[in-house]
Amino acid sequence: MRRAAVLRAVPVILLFALPAVGLLGLAALSLAIGRYPVSVPDIVAILSGHDGGMAPARRAVLRAILIQARLPRIAGAVVVGAALSASGAGYQAVFRNPLVSPGLLGVLAGAGFGAALGIVAGAGPAGIHALSFLGGVLAVAAGAGIARLFDVRSMLMLVFGGLLSTAFFTALLSALKYVADPDRQLPDIVFWLLGSLTQVGWRDLMVAAPPVLGGIAVLTACGRMLDALAMGDDEARTLGVPVGLLRHGVIAVASMLAALTVSVAGMIGWIGLMVPHAARLLAGPRNGLVLPLSACLGGAFLLLCDDLARVLTEQEVPVGLIVDLLSVCLFVGVLRLVRRGWAE
Repeated sequence: MRRAAVLRAVPVILLFALPAVGLLGLAALSLAIGRYPVSVPDIVAILSGHDGGMAPARRAVLRAILIQARLPRIAGAVVVGAALSASGAGYQAVFRNPLVSPGLLGVLAGAGFGAALGIVAGAGPAGIHALSFLGGVLAVAAGAGIARLFDVRSMLMLVFGGLLSTAFFTALLSALKYVADPDRQLPDIVFWLLGSLTQVGWRDLMVAAPPVLGGIAVLTACGRMLDALAMGDDEARTLGVPVGLLRHGVIAVASMLAALTVSVAGMIGWIGLMVPHAARLLAGPRNGLVLPLSACLGGAFLLLCDDLARVLTEQEVPVGLIVDLLSVCLFVGVLRLVRRGWAE
């Protein structure tokens, strides 16, 4: 019996071990490549602290590149990619719709408006991050408030409220772009909306990483209840699942994750839609596996896109553009593989 349990556990271990090893290898590669390539011995020496044999000037440059620039950027890519993917998987599970993404309830539009407002108001980096997060939360609250005006128990009305909230905050964002200074503020707004990890620092990670990790853990812990919810509300209730509390709790956590990503890296789309499908192909329909695997794959995917954004051209390309291009191509392949499941 114990042997059978071990055999059943092996595929699950490999399911997470292989992406984790790939993510670590990609992170090591990300440290080495860039406009200033760094050799593996230098990376090991700097990170291990055994760099006493280096010239002081070279040691200072390498520490600045690796510890102050590339490490926080790598960690930021992993955190943002994981948050977007887990958020998308949570939304898809709770709405029982494979085409749902984190922007469904207006969180991305609201966060984008908040960031643009911070830029126009000259709020500074911390203020922009805070306003971006608050804008995302406000947009979700507005969508939920619109749904409450009609029928809060209806998922269709919640989606309808999200669409109206998205349209409203997109219009506000357009108004800000219209009144922004075309020489100083408008380029910053456009660059933010394209998505970038260039400004991610240790302070940003210390603020964003704990709630992201906590949110992913909460969503993963809800995996079995989300499996029951996939059978329908009535069936889930017969199994003792608090359907209303679960649904609104997952939406709140997933929205918080999406809003945090915009406050850290700007608007990066498609990851929350595409990556959960890839995870579902590998892990099957169990949300307890799909959610953490989505986080792992999403972190690796955004890190890969950020590496391409850094090295493809002499001048860095906004990572959001690379994500959009790659995601569309990959999603076509994923769509071909999963279309049978959708037809069912």
